[in-house]
Amino acid sequence: MDIKIRNFYYLIAGVLAILFAATHAWNGYSAVLPSLNVNEIAMDTRIIFMYVWHIITAENLVFGIVFILMSFQSEQLKIRFSAWTIVAILIVRLLVILGITAFYDISALTDSFIDSIAIVIYVVFIILGIKTKRINSSDGKRSFY
Repeated sequence: MDIKIRNFYYLIAGVLAILFAATHAWNGYSAVLPSLNVNEIAMDTRIIFMYVWHIITAENLVFGIVFILMSFQSEQLKIRFSAWTIVAILIVRLLVILGITAFYDISALTDSFIDSIAIVIYVVFIILGIKTKRINSSDGKRSFY
């Protein structure tokens, strides 16, 4: 069985997504979610906030696994739609983060700068993976550029 990486950009995007899932979970448990343990916040509000936080962690993990698996696929044209779908989800996620932050406190946009840059870098790697085309090398083997 010949398993080799067919799309390094997808592999990088997958590793980044898993790293983002881990850091998102870690940040949640160490900084964000403990602040919910105050009696002024209703239990149902705490539960909603916790599962919304975990949804993003789970999405990042699933996206990472998907991109790692996609990086080994020989039929790259067949998986482009999946990659574009994830790009759309990530762009909408970024717009929601920036839009809600700007709506409630425009000065807080600087606090989301690092997250925004991370999402943009992630999207760039995915788009580079989408744009990668197969070429025939001089030895007759197919490769990606």
